[in-house]
Amino acid sequence: MSAQLFVVATPIGHLDDMTFRAIETLKSVSIIAAEDTRTSAQLLKHFNISTPLTACHDHNESNKIDVLVQRLLKGENMALISDAGTPLISDPGFKLVRAAQEHGIRVIPVPGACAAIAALSSVGLPSDRFSFEGFLSSKASQRLLQLEKLKDETQTLIFYEAPHRILECVKNMAEVFGADRPVGFAREITKTFETIRKMTLGELVQFIESDHNQQKGEIVLVVGGATQEKDMEQEKLDQLLTRLLQDLSVKAASQLAADLTGIKKKVAYQRALELTDK
Repeated sequence: MSAQLFVVATPIGHLDDMTFRAIETLKSVSIIAAEDTRTSAQLLKHFNISTPLTACHDHNESNKIDVLVQRLLKGENMALISDAGTPLISDPGFKLVRAAQEHGIRVIPVPGACAAIAALSSVGLPSDRFSFEGFLSSKASQRLLQLEKLKDETQTLIFYEAPHRILECVKNMAEVFGADRPVGFAREITKTFETIRKMTLGELVQFIESDHNQQKGEIVLVVGGATQEKDMEQEKLDQLLTRLLQDLSVKAASQLAADLTGIKKKVAYQRALELTDK
């Protein structure tokens, strides 16, 4: 009979953020698959957990999956952890979880710390809609292209960034998104030098340039969406469609609106339908 795979969140800094359930789960399983066994060994020692560790990281996960899945199928409960936070969130583990599901093995989350959610909850930007973008490209040209694709998104955007790239990354964001775009800067969450600030991208560039300590540690950027610009575009479209619908059918009005504004006809047609239903 197959066993269960537990995806266990661990602290991102403050050890008191380890949940009772996480500790009991790690003690009860037969083996723990860890991103870095040396880092995880210190965590286990702190909580007096003696369960054996095995490495499961980006460089060996593909080759290790069959062995781990076979152990699960033989009835050995297993836990998956990363160096810090929730596994799979910019950390290894996706391939193992997918393989377990494909073999009918139950995957059970043990929730806990997550830097992205911790940052989002504390910087004071809209959290009703957001997308996690992880790490941007280390190459400036590719990073700029990625940001260009995101600049008109209206939901809050969450990024992770390495300390040695943070200044260039924020400069690129200010260039593409605009220096006035709001941003939350969360560094070293739950650790001794925790820094959580909300400002504009332009102000953040100056903040990082003036204090080299802000280029150290684990960093999360929470960028406000392009709401104001999008709202203005929506308002203009609504005004145009409302006037056209006084004399034209929905189909004709949406076609003309698309021709005049350059937006897709499907978008204009859908909005025209919504306006006629009001």
